[in-house]
Amino acid sequence: MWQYFMPTKVYFGEKCIERGIEALRSLGKRALILTGRRSSKENGSLDDLTRALSQIGIEWELFDDVEENPTFALVRNIVSEYRDGSFDFVIGLGGGSPMDTAKAIAVLLKNPTLNVEDLYDASRYNEALPICAIPTTAGTGSEVTQYSVLTDDAGFKKGFSHPALTFPKIAFLDARYTLNLSEALTRSTGLDALCHAVEGFLSRRATVLSDLYAKESIKLIAENLPKALKDPTDLRARENMLLASCLAGMVISQTSTTIAHALGYPLTTFKGIRHGEATAAFLDVIVEQAMIEVPEKVDFVRSVLGDVAKFLEFVGLNVRVPINDEELMLWTSRAKNAPHVQWTRGNFTEELIRYLYERVKLH
Repeated sequence: MWQYFMPTKVYFGEKCIERGIEALRSLGKRALILTGRRSSKENGSLDDLTRALSQIGIEWELFDDVEENPTFALVRNIVSEYRDGSFDFVIGLGGGSPMDTAKAIAVLLKNPTLNVEDLYDASRYNEALPICAIPTTAGTGSEVTQYSVLTDDAGFKKGFSHPALTFPKIAFLDARYTLNLSEALTRSTGLDALCHAVEGFLSRRATVLSDLYAKESIKLIAENLPKALKDPTDLRARENMLLASCLAGMVISQTSTTIAHALGYPLTTFKGIRHGEATAAFLDVIVEQAMIEVPEKVDFVRSVLGDVAKFLEFVGLNVRVPINDEELMLWTSRAKNAPHVQWTRGNFTEELIRYLYERVKLH
């Protein structure tokens, strides 16, 4: 048996905020916008959003200090500052970090007796403010998933979700906002989307429908990530990458991710490697291991990407970090016991996990 649930209404295309803004009337009359410090101002998305909101009479307040890899502390600060704001809905504008933060804030503003730790027990809450998501990277796909990843007080990344409440109600995807992404961000966010598509395709939770989206996403990324890296102003390539990211988000909303994500988290949190690159560093072995169980799917991935390690090298992936023995032991243990493992094809033994970390270790 399988099921499909993806309740987000997606508007895709140039000027989609302006053309689809009426849809936000259904969410209320007062919005809290969460975004980062610079990118949404530089790419024009914040101006487009606030202008459109004002035109239809929706009041808004702006928090523009969302950090990359948002922390429990950040969430607590936002809740403290805006608890009494009487907001009807929350807008996450930017990359994965503002959208993930918006999901946390949407739950906590609606449930004032809860704290950030309670987000990880979905039985503790049965309502949340509606969420609008506007991605400006391509990307996390967070605009169409129920997942939010925060960094806890000990420095470890932890994902939470609710089966219904943390899906955005509405998403606006306009590729013009991705045109000024740096080469490094284009690469890391594009690789994040690729990991979502491939991991979801090879997941033990994959369905007929998620496979359709995953295959199309993999094909789009194989063709368009190199183009976007070569010519950042190629709007068609940017549109195709944004579509691929959204499709891959729809995939993992059904399948979740695999051990590649668990392996990559400490490289991001403790070594500063961007999430997409940290995860992609292990993608070739995810594919190799899946050969044991789903050879026909691995054949498809290789027919599109070629040799996975060589494709990753071709688009510029190169992850090398110092790792000491204590870190190696702790990270190996955490990855081996991560919930992602149950959906991962193959056999990820402690020895294999240790080898994978040794492989990215700077010698």
